[in-house]
Amino acid sequence: MRMRLYGYQDAGRKLTKAQKAQQLQAEEARRLREEEEARLQAEKEEQERLERERKEKELERLELKDLERREDELKELRHLLDNNHTAVIKWTTDAVEKAQWERYTQCGRMPDPAVQKDVNTYISLWRDDPEVNIAPVLQQCNLALQLMEELEGLLRDVTDPQEGQKYQEGLVQLVELIHSKHLLATEEILKGASADVDMETGNMQTVVKDDNITLCLWANLKKNPRFKGLNFEEAGPGFKLPKQLAVSDIAVRILHTRYDHLSLLARMAHLTIHKPSHRSLAGGEEDPADIDVPEQGETEGEGEVKEDSETQQQSLDAQVQSIQASDGSESATSIQSGRSSQQSAEGRGSQIQTQMEALEAEGVLTSPRVQLTMDSGECVQVVDLMQYTPLGGVFYYDAFHLPPQSRQVNGWEIRQLLNNGLQVFPYPIEKSNLANEELTCPPVGVSVTLPDSVVFLETPKVARWDAAGKQWRMDCITDVSYEEAEATISLNMNSFHTFVLMQNIYANFPFQSWELRPLGQDSALFTINGALIDLSITIQANQCMLQSERERGLSHLTGKWMSSPVLQRAMLNAGINIFVNEYTDKYTSTCGKDPLTEHAAYEQMALFASACAFSWSKWNAKCGAAQLVMQVCEHDSPAPVPRDSTSLYLFGAQRSLKLEITEKSEAFSPEHHPGSEFHSTFIHMLQDDMSAEGITRTRVSNYLFVDTIQSLLCATRPLMYSTN
Repeated sequence: MRMRLYGYQDAGRKLTKAQKAQQLQAEEARRLREEEEARLQAEKEEQERLERERKEKELERLELKDLERREDELKELRHLLDNNHTAVIKWTTDAVEKAQWERYTQCGRMPDPAVQKDVNTYISLWRDDPEVNIAPVLQQCNLALQLMEELEGLLRDVTDPQEGQKYQEGLVQLVELIHSKHLLATEEILKGASADVDMETGNMQTVVKDDNITLCLWANLKKNPRFKGLNFEEAGPGFKLPKQLAVSDIAVRILHTRYDHLSLLARMAHLTIHKPSHRSLAGGEEDPADIDVPEQGETEGEGEVKEDSETQQQSLDAQVQSIQASDGSESATSIQSGRSSQQSAEGRGSQIQTQMEALEAEGVLTSPRVQLTMDSGECVQVVDLMQYTPLGGVFYYDAFHLPPQSRQVNGWEIRQLLNNGLQVFPYPIEKSNLANEELTCPPVGVSVTLPDSVVFLETPKVARWDAAGKQWRMDCITDVSYEEAEATISLNMNSFHTFVLMQNIYANFPFQSWELRPLGQDSALFTINGALIDLSITIQANQCMLQSERERGLSHLTGKWMSSPVLQRAMLNAGINIFVNEYTDKYTSTCGKDPLTEHAAYEQMALFASACAFSWSKWNAKCGAAQLVMQVCEHDSPAPVPRDSTSLYLFGAQRSLKLEITEKSEAFSPEHHPGSEFHSTFIHMLQDDMSAEGITRTRVSNYLFVDTIQSLLCATRPLMYSTN
């Protein structure tokens, strides 16, 4: 029964002839379609195979062509770099000799800083000078500051540890002497406080200014218990005193020095002397072998004294001992260690690796190898001078015993003479000296106006000087209040301390973008868009001019021509840091590039800076550590580079090429641009797309212009410290 039913059902499904024909036709169409797809796939695979073979053959042809001309291209690059370096060395040597001759013929009041005997004689004569009046004392101090600046310059470039020790000894003696002269002049003013009483308050207050210091003095003659504090309106600083001090026989001094000798002392205690270095291909320098290099993070007592520098360290400690006893130690411009660019090229070979011989990216801005305790515990908060830098000078906040005042007796002026000089008033007062054992010693307050010669990109940090440890610390400071609109900062301290305002050295890192474009022959504009502030540097020959939309803190720098090293130090002192040192990568993010490849790129970019515009590419962070990517085009106008006129170029240790991708591509690809070739050097790769006039401009570039461009690129390292 079931079988018959199935048979009935099958008979009901029997296909007609038309249906059978239609089915056969569909099967045939499917078969033909599959055969066509297989044929097309085979053709595609064959085309792909042929394309791969074509590309492989083309690649082999380009590599063979590159290999055939490699030696000539390297020879030409080496020749260009050598000629420029030789010319720069000669110009620098002539300039130094001219300056030395002018100093010799002028027979001025300043000693030769390189001659220790002359420096010692100058110090000895000034120490014995009895002058104590403030005006001539400040004039003498200003001359001493000039001498210190020259000594710092010698110390930056010194390679002999013994010579370095000699310069350090001179600096320490001058720091001590300037400090003592300021104290003597302060004491002289305070001796006559009663003759210069303010009729409204009954106390003495005075302000003395010059280009380097502002001295604010207040003498407590009336001892009014209701006295709370005073603002020196014309100068900016102010202070607040607790009742114990308001009724004490004291004088308050707020001395603002626009230089920083204290950080100088801290750095000198851990300064590394560098051995000579050598330029690669007459354009760069090798990393020097350093003497006395402590490990990163080493504490002050765990390795700061080593072998060759042990005697030097002990000698320095002995000299600074006398000025560690109080917070009044004088300050000086923070030293920036560096290396001279006057060494000759050595060890050149014919291989491509020759152009990768050593990186000297820091130039004159390399920070000294400072090792300070970096303990952030509850009691000790020592500032890491590798991450933070004092800005705007030092504020000395002191309280002294008021010297005896003169009295008029029967027409005679009588004054008690003391031989111990100006004495620090101790605060907090010891409990044994308090009338009531339950009384406490409240903090003292101070407020200052931010110096108008610096830029604070972030809220300033406040640190006090620890004389015993030769370091800046952030403890004992409370109630810090920053008024950005008024550019003032106020704080309380447990005692009278010397303090500074500090900023993160790397606040403007990493860069968001950068561009180097020509403005004409031997003229270019270098623009960096930093993390917090944008700025541009115009370069003409060996002169640079800073440009920025920000006015406050930079008016003394913008629009003024100066040499590249001078501009770099001035920008650092003003709080605008776009320059790297050996610690920068520890405190900011980077692209992680090979430094030798990077340096070779800067050498060749400088050679073509008169004719080509270079700029940031997002693919530089994606192409790996051994390669660099940037946007480049020929440019012969002071006008901005037209949009979409640049091409992407890849620079490597062995080869440079033009990339097929653009900034708008979805992913990075190392494929070269169709129709382009490979070259062993970057400049020859660029020449393929340049006009004859553009190539001519590169060949007649002034050697000082090339050297200045290279020094700026090596000092900022935009290919390393620009991220997307």
